[in-house]
Amino acid sequence: MAKGKLYTSEHLPDRALLVGLQIGSEDVLLPLEDSLEELALLAKTAGLNVVSQTTQHINTPNPKTLVGKGKVDEIKALAEELDAVVILFDDELHPRHQREMEEIFGEKRRVIDRTALILDIFAQHASTHEGALQVELAQYEYRLPRLTRAWTHLARQAGGGGGRSGGVGGVGLRGPGETQLESDRRQIGDRISQLKRELEKVRAHRGRYRAQRKRARVPVVAIVGYTNAGKSTLINAMTDSRVYVADKLFATLDPTTRKVKLPGGREALFTDTVGFIQKLPTALVEAFQATLEEIKDAELLLHVVDVTHPNVHAQAEAVLETLEDIGAEHVPILTVLNKIDRLEDPEAAQEALEDFEDAVAISALRGRGLDELLAAVGRKLYETLTPVEVLLPYEQGALIAAFHEQGQVELVEHTRKGVHMRGRLPGRLLARYKAFTSKPLPAAAEAD
Repeated sequence: MAKGKLYTSEHLPDRALLVGLQIGSEDVLLPLEDSLEELALLAKTAGLNVVSQTTQHINTPNPKTLVGKGKVDEIKALAEELDAVVILFDDELHPRHQREMEEIFGEKRRVIDRTALILDIFAQHASTHEGALQVELAQYEYRLPRLTRAWTHLARQAGGGGGRSGGVGGVGLRGPGETQLESDRRQIGDRISQLKRELEKVRAHRGRYRAQRKRARVPVVAIVGYTNAGKSTLINAMTDSRVYVADKLFATLDPTTRKVKLPGGREALFTDTVGFIQKLPTALVEAFQATLEEIKDAELLLHVVDVTHPNVHAQAEAVLETLEDIGAEHVPILTVLNKIDRLEDPEAAQEALEDFEDAVAISALRGRGLDELLAAVGRKLYETLTPVEVLLPYEQGALIAAFHEQGQVELVEHTRKGVHMRGRLPGRLLARYKAFTSKPLPAAAEAD
């Protein structure tokens, strides 16, 4: 579990009041009511007891408190009436908004937002050293601009975050004339720098591991999808493994990789990644770069979609937007419509297939459609490897190495002009070799 957690289920009070805001006619993926319903599920996952919710539609945010003064008074009165000690906003709060409302609501009540809640859930579910580092970094980067006198002496409040390496949880000596607040800011800054250095080592290790896999020519398939879409259930069904599964948001956090047999005797590595969600905190996306590189470097993405969810299209769009944000929009996608066993109308699955391009309908829980899925994966992986023949000058060492590491080499000849190579390359690499391509392989050479 990550140290230095901003909020934990042990510290979060039980009773929470949800606050949703619709600003003007802003374009949102989920309607306000549906977004609040999702927030309630997040709160439940974090161990909160949601007692009520309130919403407001405004044209312009209040510069001090985000919501209007009348709504602030209403929230305060409602929280007092219901004895709600957590005021949970559905959108990320600006540090000023949070400070102003904390002062208005008093010390007995905590004002947190969706971002802080998701960070807490991630902290609870990070079971590996890498996951703990990533979550801790995201928490401190979120906390730093929000630091006030009420947040001082972080080691006692947050359980000694970073104490194992002399960071915020250490004793720490203040310089001449330095206030406790300034000391905390400096220590958090130092810890952030240290976490980034540690994660850079993790990133380098992952890079070497991926290069090793490429040399072994085992393609990688990354499983992505909205949280609770059934990704872990799917990897369990395909590999007979025991990845933790629960009917809650972000039940698993750390990536899991398993080898899967494909039709025709081929093999592929399937990696289960963290679930996406709308309004995914920017700090988390940045902190999880080491893990998200697994997605960017994959040969194929399996986009698992809960076909029974009322907001299925909005959830799918949120995943695609996140893939674009992390620079993975170039990787081929096969959509997996999961949970068809829950559809009352058997024909609904076929109708859903027509709504999504390049999709396969399955039930990971019941094992239905898995053969068709694996066959489609085999075809996709084969199709993404395009036959090429190139003459690479010797000074293009990076391209020569990439061909060996990320492609399938069938011929290598060293000539006076350079290295003559023939084989197959992932589609995303073709543009880099275009200037050196002599001719594509004939159709006969494409056969297995």
